[in-house]
Amino acid sequence: MLGNAGLTDGVVNELDRALTDHELVKVNARVGERDARNEALALLAGRTTSELVQRVGNVGVFYRRRQRLPKILIPDQ
Repeated sequence: MLGNAGLTDGVVNELDRALTDHELVKVNARVGERDARNEALALLAGRTTSELVQRVGNVGVFYRRRQRLPKILIPDQ
């Protein structure tokens, strides 16, 4: 969850670990208005070298393909 403290190193590290374990992770972003949420989710994707594949309301879904044994394959657009 991305809360009032904003985008901290702890949040980035935790998402990075979760993406390594699971490839696809949902993050709840409770940080102000829509533009602030969009910016925070985009920064989070950049700092974790992941893709923001979906955003619905306060929730962003991030994907990063595993180097070894990927389980989820998202087609190119």
